[in-house]
Amino acid sequence: MKKLSVLFLLGMWCLSMWGQKEYIPTPEELQKFKNTKTLIVLEDNPLSDFNMVAKETMPVEWKITPFDFISWKDFEKKRLDPSYSFILLNQVKFQNDKTNAKYNFLSLLLGGTSPSLGDMADLCSVPLSYTGVNEDHYSYKLGVFLRFMQNHVQMLLDKPDLLSVNIFKHYNDNIADLQGRTIYFVADELSKDINTLAKIKKIYGGDVKIVTRDDIKLAIEERTPNVVFLHKVGPEGTRIDSRCYKILVGVDDAKFYFFNYHNVGDKVDDSDAFLLKDLKHIAKK
Repeated sequence: MKKLSVLFLLGMWCLSMWGQKEYIPTPEELQKFKNTKTLIVLEDNPLSDFNMVAKETMPVEWKITPFDFISWKDFEKKRLDPSYSFILLNQVKFQNDKTNAKYNFLSLLLGGTSPSLGDMADLCSVPLSYTGVNEDHYSYKLGVFLRFMQNHVQMLLDKPDLLSVNIFKHYNDNIADLQGRTIYFVADELSKDINTLAKIKKIYGGDVKIVTRDDIKLAIEERTPNVVFLHKVGPEGTRIDSRCYKILVGVDDAKFYFFNYHNVGDKVDDSDAFLLKDLKHIAKK
């Protein structure tokens, strides 16, 4: 895995380690992407879960462009070619983060836009994990995130006015659509004050199940209708604590229904988990 010099969030904001700047893809860049061949950059480790899942998942999930697989060495040769786009696993960090925490992001980049790797046009990026967290905690979700990326780009092409708004607010507006859907939570991803169904039901009246990661994996593979799962990105016992991302993702529609993060600390209300205040927020909608 390579580390880029910048961190992208959903292709809308770019936080450079050397300075802060905003990056918003243009309609022209989005349209160029539709005419590219997408190259999935495989990890150097041949036993990587990412490589295995990508090879299994891309033929099933990726419909928007032709695709192929390349190595990081080939990526360095091809990244300036505008006829290509790239899906890769980034190791990135935030500017001024004194914890020096590093994250794995799944990124969709456009080739030929800049001689600097960090300035390549980022059409969509999704946080997957802290570095050091076991791959099996996130690799099985790759298929649904590949569908999300395609949907995200197509949405921006169809609704270019969204390029000038807070995209996080747009996705959080989907909270109201959770009605009639079942949320799958893994117990160890919930804070202690909401880690049972009895505790959850005191706050949230919608349908919820406490499940295993295997249950979520099966739901993703079968595209179980009306199921939403929590994708939580946190340190999970690794040495460094920083941000905890929380995303509610639709299994069948690859839609984001909630997107937020908080800084991890020692208290229950800032633990490495989906928090009571997150549950209250979706309950209000």
